[in-house]
Amino acid sequence: MSDMSVQETAYTSSATEPGMSDYFALMKPRVMSLVVFTALVGLLVAPVPVHPFIGFVAILCIAVGAGASGALNMWWDADIDALMKRTAKRPIPSGRVPAGDALAIGLALSGFSVVLLWLATNALAAGLLAFTIFFYAVVYSMWLKRSTPQNIVIGGAAGAFPPMIGWAVATGTVSIESVLMFGLIFMWTPPHFWALALFVKSDYGNANVPMLTETHGRDSTRKHVLIYTLLLAPVAIGLGFTSIGGPVYLTVAVLMNAWFLKGAVDLWRRDDAAAEADNYAVEKQVFKISLYYLFAHFVALLVDAALRLNLGAV
Repeated sequence: MSDMSVQETAYTSSATEPGMSDYFALMKPRVMSLVVFTALVGLLVAPVPVHPFIGFVAILCIAVGAGASGALNMWWDADIDALMKRTAKRPIPSGRVPAGDALAIGLALSGFSVVLLWLATNALAAGLLAFTIFFYAVVYSMWLKRSTPQNIVIGGAAGAFPPMIGWAVATGTVSIESVLMFGLIFMWTPPHFWALALFVKSDYGNANVPMLTETHGRDSTRKHVLIYTLLLAPVAIGLGFTSIGGPVYLTVAVLMNAWFLKGAVDLWRRDDAAAEADNYAVEKQVFKISLYYLFAHFVALLVDAALRLNLGAV
């Protein structure tokens, strides 16, 4: 039996019929919420206004596309999900949803979201959405995740496209503003996930996923968190000097990058003995900071956009 056949049949038994909540869980709603939020910001801060109905349809398509990516990822990763504590209860490894159903849902939603976005907005936005789904499902999930410790670095592009798609919905173009919003998420992703990997290390080891913590050790991972946090800061602050930046964003960017950088330095100064002694308190704190970090930057962009709109109306 081929590897694909094993993957298709190993997770198809279920004691009960799957419910709507099980199918919804396939679409990774937490990840989808971040995608929707950053895409919405990209759309709203763009200089070209979008009709509310068109905007709603566009965001719906982006959300559905993100859900399709999640379903395809869960279908492909069902074997390793079953080996990790934090993913073992997902719909496929737990037996609640057959693997074939997840594949069919992922493919159907992918086609639906891309075609509808094209019809409702423009070819560039639809093309970016199609590439994002392909990148997450094929380039990241099927190739990078199991083959290189740089999986998070390169694969982070999939999560960085949504604000660029939102911008393209409004403007039909790619610009320095959308590229820097992409860069902000792209550079943020490695330290965010590596901080997580530092205190869930055994999960990746059990599944033989070549996370940096497994291939290079935790000391090297701490150094990488610091390096990427240093590289992230100029991208984040630089966005404040574009047409969508402003005093609120610049203030938030300086403060949040200083906070994130301090956490990364604290992390870099530690060793395994210190981490184990306090149950990875600093690692967990840096991960928590990374969650606040991205949200604060994109909210600040919205606030500055609202201020510009109010000033223009005066």
